[in-house]
Amino acid sequence: MNYLLDLFRTILSDLGVPENSANHISIFACLLVLALVSYLAQWTTRIVLANIVHQFVQKTKTQWDDFMVQRKVFSALAHLSSALIIYYASGFSDSELVNKLLYGFSRIYFIGIFTFFTIRTGNAANDIYQTTPYAINRPIKGYIQLFQILIFCVAIIFVISVLIDKTPLYLLGGLGAIAAVLLLVFKDTILSLVASIQLSANKMLKPGDWIAMPSHNADGTVIDISLNTVKVQNWDKTITTIPTYALVSESFNNWIGMEESGGRRIKRSVNLDMRSVRFCDKATLEKLSHFYLLKDYLEEREKEIKAFNNNLKIEDGDVYNGRRQTNLGIFRRYLENYLRQHPMIHQELTFLVRHLQPSEKGLPLEFYVFSKDQNWAKYEAIQADIMDHILAILPEFGLRVFQNPSGYDISDYISQSNHSQKNSK
Repeated sequence: MNYLLDLFRTILSDLGVPENSANHISIFACLLVLALVSYLAQWTTRIVLANIVHQFVQKTKTQWDDFMVQRKVFSALAHLSSALIIYYASGFSDSELVNKLLYGFSRIYFIGIFTFFTIRTGNAANDIYQTTPYAINRPIKGYIQLFQILIFCVAIIFVISVLIDKTPLYLLGGLGAIAAVLLLVFKDTILSLVASIQLSANKMLKPGDWIAMPSHNADGTVIDISLNTVKVQNWDKTITTIPTYALVSESFNNWIGMEESGGRRIKRSVNLDMRSVRFCDKATLEKLSHFYLLKDYLEEREKEIKAFNNNLKIEDGDVYNGRRQTNLGIFRRYLENYLRQHPMIHQELTFLVRHLQPSEKGLPLEFYVFSKDQNWAKYEAIQADIMDHILAILPEFGLRVFQNPSGYDISDYISQSNHSQKNSK
């Protein structure tokens, strides 16, 4: 560069340019040449490095180098050639200001190269970690992002130290005075860091989990967990972004337990008209004995009741003192047997057919079981088929479903009343 600077000065002096102006123009021309050479060196290094790395990656069977190439880790190192050229050329000028600016720029250039190399390496490391089985339960994206933030903050401190020509220790000593401001600025980041550690350590959440958080209108699958946010793809394909710390400070439902159990809960009830509940006579028992799900039960139950009544010397026709079967009790057993033989009902999980508290809306008969298929559409079809069957079979037991009267019920009642009046006349 010194030879080039002297050459420019000689040419300009021969052209009759004043010495002071010639000196400035020569320095500017050398800077342009330095910029051009630095760019060509960076471009050439990037091309050569890309070819070497590409050939190396093709020969290896591991995936980590593929992720390094995808994240452009080696491309950041291509700038080292231009940074070195600027660094070694920083003393070419007679001007102390120009030399100082070039030297400072080269140092900032090195800091930028190191920063981008570290950040891209962290992203590649996260991609490599995602291929391991540990990534399913323990994501590290939040930790890597925190590390990248720390690297970025350190880089800023070094850049400022270069600009003000002070050591980094000088700046670090003054950080204590602005610690409160930093805590206020990075409040969400600090809270998210603590939340990320808790979520990972306690295995509360991982990508692929189905969560429901009504306070944030989230109900779907977790697709990404970062330092500050958790992205949830709802069932309507919208994306809900939840602050990471909100998942610790607030409550949410994680359905992973249901998915790992091998079943999905079906909890439905039918409100029965209590006025339709009655004792069964012989004709009703004879009719219901044709149900293959009830035949053995009715025979055993009748023997038990008959033995009980005979023991107390109660006659068969004694309605008030003897034991008798009810249509509701028989239907409850029928429903239990029906669900027991259903191929899509899980028999090893909770299985209940029970009465709930009667109210002005009738007597709720609830079945609490688990389906084997967890797929949403198939799950809905299973419980819909069960409800269809219950509503269709109820009249065979002499039971009625309770529902509030509609306009059709009122008009039907009026027409029946009018018909009865006409017949009476």
